[in-house]
Amino acid sequence: MRITSLPVMVLVSALVLFLTSCGGRKPTKETDSEKTSTFTGMNGEVKIMTLDPGHFHAALVQKTMYEGIDSVVYVYAPDGAEVKQHLDMIHSYNTREENPTHWKEKVYTGSDYLERMLSEKPGNVVVLSGNNQKKTEYILRSLEAGINVLADKPMAIDINGFEMLKKAFTIAGEKNLVLYDIMTERYEITTILQRELSMLPEVFGKLESGSFEHPAVTKESVHHLYKYVSGNILTRPAWFMDESQQGDGIVDVTTHLVDLIQWECFPDQIIDYTKDIRMISAKRWPTGISLREFTAITKSESFPDYLNKNMINDTMIAVHCNGEMNYRLFGVHAKVSVKWAYKAPEGTGDTHYSIMRGTKSNLIIRQGMEENFIPTLYIEPVVDETSYEKVLPDQFKLIQNKYPGVALRKTDQGWMVMIPEQYREGHEAHFARVTQKFFTFLMSGTMPDWEVPNMIAKYYTTTQALELAKQND
Repeated sequence: MRITSLPVMVLVSALVLFLTSCGGRKPTKETDSEKTSTFTGMNGEVKIMTLDPGHFHAALVQKTMYEGIDSVVYVYAPDGAEVKQHLDMIHSYNTREENPTHWKEKVYTGSDYLERMLSEKPGNVVVLSGNNQKKTEYILRSLEAGINVLADKPMAIDINGFEMLKKAFTIAGEKNLVLYDIMTERYEITTILQRELSMLPEVFGKLESGSFEHPAVTKESVHHLYKYVSGNILTRPAWFMDESQQGDGIVDVTTHLVDLIQWECFPDQIIDYTKDIRMISAKRWPTGISLREFTAITKSESFPDYLNKNMINDTMIAVHCNGEMNYRLFGVHAKVSVKWAYKAPEGTGDTHYSIMRGTKSNLIIRQGMEENFIPTLYIEPVVDETSYEKVLPDQFKLIQNKYPGVALRKTDQGWMVMIPEQYREGHEAHFARVTQKFFTFLMSGTMPDWEVPNMIAKYYTTTQALELAKQND
């Protein structure tokens, strides 16, 4: 389903769908923060700036138009291939045959791009997606200048960045600004339904505490360096292979997985990172990338000097993009892992696996060959199946009331949740959903009380995992 234009004020449906909970694990605090917005809702009042867009996610934010948002976007970046690729993607959206966008890009390129943006400030929102070594500073400087920030993950890639990020959230609070990261995976339909089902005590029971050997919740993802975006082969910047600039895998994609554990297992609960999280173990390991593969990904004919530290031999580098962490959140054992390969086998792509273990059933998302590499949700009971089968249909009607058309199909282990295509938007469309959520927070002046402390808890978790993994190298 293509999203073409999204209204700014969709508070009722969006908040009901994604920010409420029922039964099961009760939220500790459901109220939103006091309204502090200075926005009036006037058409074109929200004006976007894009700073140093070195990652394609910056362009995906503009794959759709947003009602009431100014169509002029101000781009500040160093001159080079990265900003050109960004502008080319925007142009492709503007000129596509079906539902073209109509963004107007006003571009400044120069070595003083950051200072120029901060002094001119033609917009009141900045979108950040690029070199993660610079991103936390960009966040902090933007907020200090009074600019709201929508940032791609990760917002911090090490403990120094985490400390800077905490300061950034403090400034955002003092200045009544919104700082928000792009958590697209909250909008994946199988994840949404996994969360919804886990909040039905008759279906899921209670979340198990689990153990190190058998975590109560596990989330694993497999990604590929060579991939297609918006129908074209993606060209990645060479620094994407450098963990000092992109960040280790254990602090990058894992951001999504840690976020989902917090969001699904403890809906609407405020997490205090100083006492509610305990890191148990963490490790990282590299993926070897040949010069031929590096050239295919980056279009660069040689390895840059800053990758000398990653050299295995003259034609191979080690990219630290894989990681695993085991930790406890509110006493619940959780495991997160991410793996990167060069290229997916033909007909496949990035994959996701997730299990939540309950006292009555396990809720499992699989995306393997049996599922034709499409995320698929299963309900697998761990209690007497005969009695469980009597309860499930009535309980599942609660899900069907929210998501008409979803259904159950019996399997050998339990049930498969059948999801109509209308709910399967795809990863790229999810960027519009997150961006719309950000604009909703911006215009209303409200944000759930758990969002900020849980963003801080998330980046504490990932950066602490990296510290522990480095100790085990």
